[in-house]
Amino acid sequence: MDGRLDTAVAFGGVGARALDCSAMDNEQIRALCMALPHVKETVNWGHHLVYWVGDRDIGGKMFAMTDLDGTGTGVLWFHAGAERFHELLEADGIIPAPYMARAFWVTVEHWNVLRPREVEDELKRAHALIYEKLPKRTKAVLAMPPKELAKSIRERKKLLKTRAKTAKAKKR
Repeated sequence: MDGRLDTAVAFGGVGARALDCSAMDNEQIRALCMALPHVKETVNWGHHLVYWVGDRDIGGKMFAMTDLDGTGTGVLWFHAGAERFHELLEADGIIPAPYMARAFWVTVEHWNVLRPREVEDELKRAHALIYEKLPKRTKAVLAMPPKELAKSIRERKKLLKTRAKTAKAKKR
């Protein structure tokens, strides 16, 4: 790089913007989401990588998801919140999320619809909005020290597994 581009990058000039406009992908979204507090990930519905605030087995809620194999509608879905939902829909390439629009979720149809910084800001906002909606009990569990939290999640999963076996046995 020459000195002018270094200066532009350092001071957020035109050169910095040109370097910042690279398209996002699943790996970058994963890195952003997993860096947020209390985030867990699961693969649901066969081809969606779902990001949760807290483990879903302790009452966590999803805040974003990506399409892993390109067969779904769009590439990224996230909770926009009531206020931001309609603003985002004004942008080309952002549509109401199928089945989830009533909960103010949007679908980004292509990776280049939003700049990387905008994607990061929207995912942080989605995470914060969902965290605020968590029940007090779930927030209390998430506030536990890491060892206690892990133990609590293991116990909860064990309990859910036992309940599922009991329900299955009753159906027979």
